[in-house]
Amino acid sequence: MFASSAGIITILCIQVTVKQSFQTAWNRILASLLGLGIGVCLFSLMGYTPIAILLFILLFLPLAVRFGIQEGFVNSMVVLMHLYSSKRIDGMLLLNEVALLVIGVGVALLVNLYMPSLDKELKGMQVKVEKLFSKILREFCYYLRHGESDWDGKELIETTGVLETAIRLASRDVGNRLGRRNDSYYEYFVMRQKQFELLERMMPIVSSLDNQVAESHRIADFLSRISESVHPGNTAYRFIDQLRVMQEEIKAADLPRTREEFETRASLFYLLREIESYLFIKHELGKNRDEKAQAAKS
Repeated sequence: MFASSAGIITILCIQVTVKQSFQTAWNRILASLLGLGIGVCLFSLMGYTPIAILLFILLFLPLAVRFGIQEGFVNSMVVLMHLYSSKRIDGMLLLNEVALLVIGVGVALLVNLYMPSLDKELKGMQVKVEKLFSKILREFCYYLRHGESDWDGKELIETTGVLETAIRLASRDVGNRLGRRNDSYYEYFVMRQKQFELLERMMPIVSSLDNQVAESHRIADFLSRISESVHPGNTAYRFIDQLRVMQEEIKAADLPRTREEFETRASLFYLLREIESYLFIKHELGKNRDEKAQAAKS
């Protein structure tokens, strides 16, 4: 009986990710069983009347919200209308409703278990983000060396869109993995997004520096080396050590004699601090991954 309802339940349970499908399926099963219980009680007491259906809605919705299974309201109404249209309650009918629920949810989960791998798309976005980062850093280097640039900054806009898409796709990838969690791509793109925010903050500092200052050329050389090492591996610690040496050398230099020199020195230290934060974000991700790998081995 009501075989087409199994198809409706299947459609309602299919979600974007496997994990969402399992959660939705569980919520809809609980909601349907709750609705079945309330419906049996109301129809037994009040008969098969529209008032019983109204009371069902008034009772079911608060309980469903209380238990966080309100998304199963449609399923519960399907079960209720089966009882209402049959004008009877017996073991065979209840068993039929449970069977429809199991078949509909089961088919939905089987469909959702087949999710194509997103690794290829994510890897492509990873490469694209790294190329964009390298380009942005090279433009910073050029300006620090020459004091001018015809760069239009389109890579900044493009990076924003690529990161948003990549994080959304990586989140879906995490949701499609059952069992042991593997969110390396998601962590990677979140890390790049944090670094990108720092790059955006560096840009006005870079544009305010005078290319005649010797330290500007040193920082340009340093950023050039970083631009050549934008990749998933963790080599940030090497650059952090070099950066700290540079900071100490600038501190040991002669004190500024004019206001302009003082402002330039302050901008230099601020830029170095932002670069250090940029590197530290990558270093922390690499360290966390190493710790997870060690924990997995032990």
